[in-house]
Amino acid sequence: MFDFFNHFDNTGNMETMTAAERLAALGHDTRLAVFRLLVQAGPEGLSAGVIGERMGLAPATLSFHLAHLSRVGLISARQDGRYIFYATDFSAMDDLIAFLTDNCCNGASCLPKTAVAHTRAKPRRTPAKSNR
Repeated sequence: MFDFFNHFDNTGNMETMTAAERLAALGHDTRLAVFRLLVQAGPEGLSAGVIGERMGLAPATLSFHLAHLSRVGLISARQDGRYIFYATDFSAMDDLIAFLTDNCCNGASCLPKTAVAHTRAKPRRTPAKSNR
């Protein structure tokens, strides 16, 4: 019998508790906005200062939200000189989307917006050298 609340898979698929923690983190409007901003920024990410400016957040508030997203594995941080850059962990995002859509509609194509998002050609911008 399938235990929905304790689904552990030996193939490396996401556990229910991990998915729940990530969804809970994204359930806060500020964290969701920060996460979406980082998704738009791409793999290079943005410095904490730029995120704070764009979001209009005080440093302590921003730090709290970034720490939460980092703790659940949705973003990562890297030091570059005196700046800390944050970027989306696209693998973790992909795992979460796959977890949510796994076995959807018995394999039928029932998610047209998701299908379009995965197949739409997305323009890639050359990362700016000055994200500080």
